[in-house]
Amino acid sequence: MPESHAKSLYPATSAGHPSKIAIIGAGAVGTAVAYACAMRGDARSIVLQDINKAKVEAEALDIAHGIQFTPTGSVEGSDDVEIVSGADLVIVTAGAKQKPGQSRLELAESTVALMRNIVPSLQRVAPDARFMFITNPVDVVTYVALKLTGLPRNQVFGSGTVLDTSRLRYLVSLQTGVATQNIHAYVAGEHGDSEVALWSSAEIGNVPVRHWGPTLSGRLFDAELRSEIAQEVIQSAYKIIEGKGATNYAIGLAASNIAGAVLRDESRVLTISTLLEDWEGISDVCMAAPTIVGRPGAGRVLNPPLTLAERDGLTASAQRLRQVARDLGF
Repeated sequence: MPESHAKSLYPATSAGHPSKIAIIGAGAVGTAVAYACAMRGDARSIVLQDINKAKVEAEALDIAHGIQFTPTGSVEGSDDVEIVSGADLVIVTAGAKQKPGQSRLELAESTVALMRNIVPSLQRVAPDARFMFITNPVDVVTYVALKLTGLPRNQVFGSGTVLDTSRLRYLVSLQTGVATQNIHAYVAGEHGDSEVALWSSAEIGNVPVRHWGPTLSGRLFDAELRSEIAQEVIQSAYKIIEGKGATNYAIGLAASNIAGAVLRDESRVLTISTLLEDWEGISDVCMAAPTIVGRPGAGRVLNPPLTLAERDGLTASAQRLRQVARDLGF
């Protein structure tokens, strides 16, 4: 084989740079995100940063010992924010822990104070990164981060209701026996008690939910069943927190799913939390809506058909979130 041909087949170096994810916070959520991203190979390099030096180094080392079994190249941990430098995607999980019975919005004041402290330093070391916030209340935290950084809306977004949407699809799957991957239904609005399940556009395969017919239990997807499922989605986190203290595995997988959409430029439709401007009459608030997610970050926000009740619910959700932000001085 000619030498030039061999070189084209087996390049020694890559023109692009290896992808890097930085995760802020090595608690239950941060470590679950790091583990999920490593398992799925969302980036070549994964770093964890936390003020607890011993814990963050131990968590990273524990995952790193298994990278032979993953597509990821390296996992590191440090208490030094400089480890975040050069990250393509920064995922912020650090924040106060949600206590049993405590709403996400009650966490707002202490969490926003923390964001004032850490966000500027993250922007300093990784100014070109996409920033994804998971810390609750995620919609308020995302809005605050946008204001603190002055970055464009595509660059700063929250995990929104990607997890709630997954919970909704899981519950519809239990009712129908159809795989969750073939259930197309979204939750929008606040990641919390005022969120809205968008039943009017929900489909199983390409069959609208209202036309599905009897479920496995013989019930129909009438207003009563839809309300029960939507309430179970809202209560899911509280039930898990009561039993084990935190939700972490599913949000880890959800965050990895978003990370993959960004770093692989997948143009996926995901209900992330972004700054809305004249979306269904809603402006100047960050909350979840079906959004195209790719390498630029948060792209176009889609406008699914809505009933008047759904629109009213989303407007109320936006007003609630906007008021919290105003009360916190944003």
